[in-house]
Amino acid sequence: MRSLPETIAGWVHDGFSLLGQIRITSRPGGSFELRHREDVAVHGLEEFHGPSAARDLSFFDEARNYRPLKTAPNLRRGWSLIVETPEDLRLALDHFYPAMTALWRSQLEASLSSVPLRDTLDRQTGMYAASKRLQDEEGLQLVASACNSKTGCMKRMLWPFTKTVELTGFSRLERSADVLTLDSGEKEIPLLCHEACNILVAACRETVKKRERAAAATV
Repeated sequence: MRSLPETIAGWVHDGFSLLGQIRITSRPGGSFELRHREDVAVHGLEEFHGPSAARDLSFFDEARNYRPLKTAPNLRRGWSLIVETPEDLRLALDHFYPAMTALWRSQLEASLSSVPLRDTLDRQTGMYAASKRLQDEEGLQLVASACNSKTGCMKRMLWPFTKTVELTGFSRLERSADVLTLDSGEKEIPLLCHEACNILVAACRETVKKRERAAAATV
């Protein structure tokens, strides 16, 4: 089996040039250029070198606010990153979108399984144990808002709410691992979400606590 860096380089060669808000271009000699996909035709970008630069580039949005969620659609523009090898490319992409290339390969190998949100919440302990008391209706509304691909998170959610209840308010594409091909012929490696993240779990907890505080105030 090819290593993950070799696999990623093969994807780029086969036209998979987009990952989240990143566009990847092969360069002569085997190196790669990464830039914001909205900067595809922009000249005079600030140039960076090496995968470690991706870590700093991924930290802040255009207003220099910290980005706690790497898959939020607010990656700043105005830069070009050059990496020399497939391994450097893998490291850089992991800084921008941690584990996303590995999850995509797992999906292609049919070894990626999803975990219903209710199962994730039911195993929470300590201060997050309150999230177990999330009601279905408020949970579905929360996910529809927090995981909106335009303002919240660009991942495709492969998990259901429970084993028998699906999520609502999302398009078919947002709930699948299908490859999106643009009119230009470029293909997009989907960002996959196979289990609810810690940020969503924390939001579930806060939703429960807010409801319970309001109920206690009326007693």
